[in-house]
Amino acid sequence: MTAKILDGRALAQARSLELAGQVAAFTARHQVAPCLAAVLVGTDPASKMYVESKARAAGKVGIRSETFHLAGDTTAGDYLALIDDLNRRDDVHGILPQLPLPSQIDPQAVFERIDPDKDVDGLSPANAGRLALGRPRLIPATPLGILVLIDHAGASVEGAEAVIVGRSTIVGRPAALLLLARNATVTICHSRTADLAAHTRRARILVSAVGEPRLIRREMVRPGAVVIDVGNSHAGGKLVGDVDFEAVKEVASAITPVPGGVGPMTIAMLLDNTLAAARLQAEGRP
Repeated sequence: MTAKILDGRALAQARSLELAGQVAAFTARHQVAPCLAAVLVGTDPASKMYVESKARAAGKVGIRSETFHLAGDTTAGDYLALIDDLNRRDDVHGILPQLPLPSQIDPQAVFERIDPDKDVDGLSPANAGRLALGRPRLIPATPLGILVLIDHAGASVEGAEAVIVGRSTIVGRPAALLLLARNATVTICHSRTADLAAHTRRARILVSAVGEPRLIRREMVRPGAVVIDVGNSHAGGKLVGDVDFEAVKEVASAITPVPGGVGPMTIAMLLDNTLAAARLQAEGRP
């Protein structure tokens, strides 16, 4: 068996074409384009590149973007004052704090400060709580992209055993809640899990999001499983995921590459969230 390669770039491009039409309709109706404001602190090249790629993708679908680039020694007070200003601006619909933040700025305090209707990351207490209650509004972009990729693989989620490696509030936990809402049986594994392979070998849907190169080996994967690799790290001078791609693709039914799998879908879902946030603010909560 050789797995179907789940091309996140192609899928994101197709979704962007559809989104562009929806953005144009919103702009014509409300006489304002959805706007995404990104806040970047410091000079980290990867963060800067990621923010720029988001801005380019936004422009292609008609979403206006603003980037606020702050010095690395910006105080928490100054950062939160900018968030307050963006909360008040009617022409800004989505606020995106680029992570990681420097040590003097607490990410939790930032997400607690963001207006939940502008929280396109879906990480504010209000949006995280709604997801946990099964009443989601704005959902973290990477878990949303994971779900779209699983559907694209043709996998039946209902009744399937799903294993997620990684329990972060950004990926692992919200992904588990989304799969649970689709009636999967979900196991979350993490650094304290005993005998990780015993869990992963049961999974019809396997998601890994820990950032440990080639953690998931061929013998850890159930034949025919759908494997979603969210990992992103460097090994041997190149970008790699959590999954030993070349070996695992020989037993899985579908697999995401790194790069070109989950990453493009994260940006596509972020843009979906920006339009959803703009609709919340212009048309009221559902």
